[in-house]
Amino acid sequence: MQQAEGAGFVGYDTLEADVKINRYRKVKGKKGEYFQLVFNNTPFYAESGGQVGDSGTLEINGNKVEIFDTVKENNLTVHLTRELPENPESTFRAVVNINNRRLTENNHTATHLLDHALREILGTHIEQKGSLVSPEGLRFDFNHFQKVTEDELLRIQHRVNELIRANEKRDERREVPIAEAETMGAIALFGEKYGDTVRVVRFGASVELCGGTHVESTGSIGQFVILSEGSISAGVRRIEAITADKAEEYIERNLKTLKEVASLFNNPADLKGAVDELMAKNQSLTKQVEAFEKENAGKLKKELLLQVEPINGINFLAQQLKVESAAILKDIAFQLKGEVENLFLVLAAEIDGKANVHVMIADNLVKERGLNAGAVIRDLAKAVNGSGGGQPFYATAGGKEPAGIPLLISNARKLI
Repeated sequence: MQQAEGAGFVGYDTLEADVKINRYRKVKGKKGEYFQLVFNNTPFYAESGGQVGDSGTLEINGNKVEIFDTVKENNLTVHLTRELPENPESTFRAVVNINNRRLTENNHTATHLLDHALREILGTHIEQKGSLVSPEGLRFDFNHFQKVTEDELLRIQHRVNELIRANEKRDERREVPIAEAETMGAIALFGEKYGDTVRVVRFGASVELCGGTHVESTGSIGQFVILSEGSISAGVRRIEAITADKAEEYIERNLKTLKEVASLFNNPADLKGAVDELMAKNQSLTKQVEAFEKENAGKLKKELLLQVEPINGINFLAQQLKVESAAILKDIAFQLKGEVENLFLVLAAEIDGKANVHVMIADNLVKERGLNAGAVIRDLAKAVNGSGGGQPFYATAGGKEPAGIPLLISNARKLI
């Protein structure tokens, strides 16, 4: 695609414009088969500087062609469509999706306020290392030497919302000489190359070099909520956040959940205390259950010891048990291994509607007779429509048909 004459961006001032198609072509790529269109001018913002590209429509005489994305290619603004409009030589009305643009602007301006808040609270060493701004939310990458604490995150979130409520007006200056922008204290994106003139966007004390689109005043953002903070590489952290409608929905959803939980506790005055008390009781009951299971496993082990059968120099035992967890089977298997020489053990149980199988073979049988628990269990598991594996002395398997456990036990005996 060659350079198109007059492909200027007018989207800072309007979301609609009359356009002509200067160039187009059909392409195939990861997004499927689509068309690339270049206009003589456009209100569509092309993906750049972390801000996603605009979507919208190309309209004429009541007919609309969807523009599903806008990208940059060789300094051209390229509009992506699934179909080519009829009579491409006509004059069309290019209309940006207003809702998506406004949501994106909310999130982009919020990244500026977040950058400012980070520098205030964490230190002036903070530099932006990357960002993503879309209608759904924002993420902001920055250098920092340690995890941001919960207290710091709350202070940062509070500060950004404070700046939003201040309803600072957008002070936008275009074609500012780079030297003048520096004297204004404008923050540049680390590693970014700038020309002789730049665009400066100011919201109160936040001053940055930026080519993206922004709200007219910070109050339009409504609400700012941090969702997560974490490390993405050595010395680089990432904050993910939402604003406006998404933030309101998030808060409402969490308040609803909180009310539902409180109702389960008959709306106590101290909900956290009630939850803590329940967790303590649950922990106590869990310990009691574990003690009971351990005692039960000991009884089972004693019963199983009486059923060990010597066959061809091997102490053979294959049993189906009624237990509540695979951990009990494993515990019994290792206890029996420690007490029975030349052991060839198969234990199986139906747990949560599925077959659970454990094979344990004494170390000397593995070395001297070449027995392998992993190979044995793969063969036995066929009876329960399952599969498994493990080490030569111990292996486990699961199966979809617990009804096949008796056949599995019978097949184990045939192996010996």
